[in-house]
Amino acid sequence: MGTPPGPPVPDVGIPPRLARRMSMAEQYEYLRTKFTRRRALVSAGAVAGGLLAGCSGSGSGTGTATRSPSPLSAGSTPTEKVDGAVVTPFGRHLAFGADPKTQMRISWQVPLTVRKPYVRVGLKPWELSRRIEAEVRDLHTPGLEGVRLALDQFYLHAALDGLRPGTTYYYGVGHEGFDPASKERHSTVGSFTTAPARAEKFVFTAFGDQGVTPDALANDKLILGREPAFHLHAGDICYADVTGHGKESDIYDPTAWDLFLKQTETVARTVPWMVTTGNHDMEAWYSPNGYGGQSARFSLPENGFDAKNSPGVYSFTYGNVGIVALDANDVSYEIPANKGYSEGRQTAWLDRRLKELREDEGIDFVVVFFHHCAYSTSTHASDGGVRDAWLPLFTKHQVDLVINGHNHVYERTDAIKNGGVGRPVPIGESTDPTRDGIVYVTAGGAGKSLYSFPSGVKDSYEGKVADRESVDTYHWTKSKNQNPDTVEWSRVRYTGYSFLSVEAEAGPAPRLTVSALAESGKRIDHFEVRRGA
Repeated sequence: MGTPPGPPVPDVGIPPRLARRMSMAEQYEYLRTKFTRRRALVSAGAVAGGLLAGCSGSGSGTGTATRSPSPLSAGSTPTEKVDGAVVTPFGRHLAFGADPKTQMRISWQVPLTVRKPYVRVGLKPWELSRRIEAEVRDLHTPGLEGVRLALDQFYLHAALDGLRPGTTYYYGVGHEGFDPASKERHSTVGSFTTAPARAEKFVFTAFGDQGVTPDALANDKLILGREPAFHLHAGDICYADVTGHGKESDIYDPTAWDLFLKQTETVARTVPWMVTTGNHDMEAWYSPNGYGGQSARFSLPENGFDAKNSPGVYSFTYGNVGIVALDANDVSYEIPANKGYSEGRQTAWLDRRLKELREDEGIDFVVVFFHHCAYSTSTHASDGGVRDAWLPLFTKHQVDLVINGHNHVYERTDAIKNGGVGRPVPIGESTDPTRDGIVYVTAGGAGKSLYSFPSGVKDSYEGKVADRESVDTYHWTKSKNQNPDTVEWSRVRYTGYSFLSVEAEAGPAPRLTVSALAESGKRIDHFEVRRGA
């Protein structure tokens, strides 16, 4: 999640007495009505002295992602007043399209409007011959008196299709006045590699709950050293919304996204950064379900149940591994602001998609990632809503690995079957999901302030094993209560910054080798997943 319940926050949007009873859609409608009316009053009363200074600034004021053709790309706003040569792109981040062998999405940000944004692409860094026009998506965030200034942000996206499998491409992002192919801009050129045509050994990495911190940057640098084919981010991306309760008045700083994208560019400019949605990523101002901001900032595979309104739900296949991203806000009992917003469509899509992946003879392993924990003993414990909605489907389709964030620790279960331990999986051991059950990993130590485990429960990790028979914890119920549990499945626990590194091998004896690495680079856990072993 990011921030445990704390002291009352100032009223900067929705009065808490109202917000506690409001869904995300109701919060969106409240804010829209409040600030639209306030903006109208400001305009009408400007001559009288501008008594209402809470909402001001330029931009469309719609707060929604502007799709091409956009007035920004046409240069009808301050474009003519700014020389494009002095506007430097930043925050480059990649993502696969639905087919990682042939599709890549390149995204970036500019601080001001620019004319004719584009991407140059080529097979050599000095021959960027192909040019693709970029789409502009703008966001306007209103100012709040004494809290923040109004802000307009401009995100650009280019879709690259028809690429060659297993090929390294070089690219540069630019606009009129800023040509990445020019000699003076050569240092801005990046690269990426498409997925191979046939399954080969590869590595991917994963974590959740990152934010903008020195520890988050340190994790990014370590990830880059693993040379992953892609990275999975299990939600709570940058913490522009610092509360994340889905009910308190928003304390929202959109400039946090600028800092985050600059920080993450160190790795995401070359490694596809595949995000899903956490509770801190519900930003009520931008859309009824709070995902308008994410839609503006990221281009992700559009093959989920509703790509336009639920960008964090999608799937893709890389080599012999099928990946499924889910939005757990839709089923969470703990934070119900968006509970049920898909009206069951996400879960129905999940059932269909897992079936398709299991029927694909080229896929050996299925990995699912989302934010809220199915099984964890740390601060937020386990979400019964996730368990009720999705665990029967994970079992039905024999999912091989589940990755979560939300709790800012590393915790790994034994193989869980029918809610209990199907088979103990000590550090360094193997497990077979067809026989033993599913291993669940909480990888929430990406960079935000760390959590702890229940009182008296010690860390237990490679080199410092402290096994115990059981842990007293709880899970969230449909009635929003914390139901006490005594569990035996908590196998590995580590209260430090860390990330997950997974090596996938194909062939006659396919396997997933799952490792957890601390911020120091030291391994704290590893185990294998083998099917039918």
